[in-house]
Amino acid sequence: VQLQASGGGLVQPGGSLELSCAASGSPFSIAAMGWYRQVPGKERELVASITRSGVINYGTFVKGRFTISRDNAKNTAWLSLNSLNPEDTAVHYCSTGLLWNLGSAWGQGTQVTVSS
Repeated sequence: VQLQASGGGLVQPGGSLELSCAASGSPFSIAAMGWYRQVPGKERELVASITRSGVINYGTFVKGRFTISRDNAKNTAWLSLNSLNPEDTAVHYCSTGLLWNLGSAWGQGTQVTVSS
């Protein structure tokens, strides 16, 4: 599986960003798609994942601020990040897997920086 991630960047607190991830490869390996994020010195944590059937999981810190979606025909997922705060600053990694916790394949990291 190959993953092409895009989006991210610099945004002010309270702002929004959108990440996208396009996957190519075995459909069996793209059962679930989503993102993890990582801050230097901390473990990677799940942001959101979505299965082919539409089952969604969010990290506890999301609290209704983010929305994940996907187009199965295009093997593409999107993550809409809203009401961002400086604590959301992290490198975000697109990932796919057989289950909601992803981890079978990883895309290149995308930096999201929230700062005034």
